Amino acid sequence: MSLSARAKEAKLAAEGVPIWDILSNLWDPETNPDGYLSLGLAENTLLHETLSSYITRKFELPTAALTYGDGMTGSNRLKKALSEFLTKRLKPFVPIEPNHVTVTNGCSSAIEHLSWAFADPGEGFLLGQPYYGTFIPDLTLRPASKVVPVPFHDVDPLSKAAIGKYEAALSKAKEDGITVKGLILCNPHNPLGRCYSRDVICGLMEFCENNGLQFISDEIYALSTWTEQVDSSPPLVPFQSALGIDTKGIIDPAKVHVIWGMSKDFGANGIRIGSIISQANPSLHYSFVLPSIYSSISSLSDHVTASLLEDEEWVDGYIKQNCKLLSKQHQRAVSWAKENNVPYSPGVNAAFFLWVDLGTAYKNNHPDQKIADIDKTVSKALLDSKVFLSAGKDFGCEQPGWFRIVFSHPDSFLQIGLDRVAKALK
Repeated sequence: MSLSARAKEAKLAAEGVPIWDILSNLWDPETNPDGYLSLGLAENTLLHETLSSYITRKFELPTAALTYGDGMTGSNRLKKALSEFLTKRLKPFVPIEPNHVTVTNGCSSAIEHLSWAFADPGEGFLLGQPYYGTFIPDLTLRPASKVVPVPFHDVDPLSKAAIGKYEAALSKAKEDGITVKGLILCNPHNPLGRCYSRDVICGLMEFCENNGLQFISDEIYALSTWTEQVDSSPPLVPFQSALGIDTKGIIDPAKVHVIWGMSKDFGANGIRIGSIISQANPSLHYSFVLPSIYSSISSLSDHVTASLLEDEEWVDGYIKQNCKLLSKQHQRAVSWAKENNVPYSPGVNAAFFLWVDLGTAYKNNHPDQKIADIDKTVSKALLDSKVFLSAGKDFGCEQPGWFRIVFSHPDSFLQIGLDRVAKALK
């Protein structure tokens, strides 16, 4: 079979990613005890039974769901439910209206749409390191945009000092002949599990305005936060949505775009609901009307999500319980890291991740072993122990040996996974 050059490139990229083989052989205590246990995928399974039970109990499909409905960018009902829900939760400076929202089949499609809308092939987006690894194909695979990585060296990537690193990366991109069209944040941060402060967000908005860049904030973990402090430093930073900032005198509001979806805060990756919230750029939403036929959501997901978000009392309890459980599992993961002498990145108060330096821990356990590639060595040891973690090299990590542990799982599952990681290190 003769494939196009881009299809061949995608095929080669997929063949080099072990997760697809691992997903077909996942551990189950009864049906597949010899399978791989994954603490690598960003999934939140803590309240799966609760959510599944609610959907099953409440699901009543209207006949309208068997039609094309209101179009490909989400039903009117869903846009209204999302706008009201996000206005309450993200506390925007300007209330979100239904016409501010385009719905997509997941946030990857939302990122891809924004890449396509703002950058022509070969133009780029600034992306701080470490970054969510799937941003790379989201931005580049089909839109053919470029990613301009921003290294921070010894500077905290979520600090105000990091803004200078974005400036340096932009200057270098210009020298390399790359036209940069935007800056992308993941707030709360994946994989660091921390939030950007209001001052830093404002500083980055000013930087974008001064350089004619779009400001894109992926806030898919916005509601997965907690206030319990585990480490003495750094101080925890509460979540601040980009929509909650009065942009007057900072940035043209038409350049501010936020992404949110059901995958993380509701532990519902498979429902495939993402949304682009842009409050002052109607042309952007109109540009999505035709291509949205390739990213439209199932009417079943549309109906389920609208019904769920309209039940405010149930949602309030669900989100509160989810945050409580995430805090508990984070503490469990930190305790494990300390017990096993695994260095980790502190200050976590959001999302599902503990960013850990397994490379240093492995070397300390094998002082006489000569190691040429610590990422490869640790990854092999993990897979030999039948546990999968995402490696820092796939997140553009500047230092070798770092991995992301996903702790958003029930106690027994998480403990078995952590035990396997400890075994791999020894």
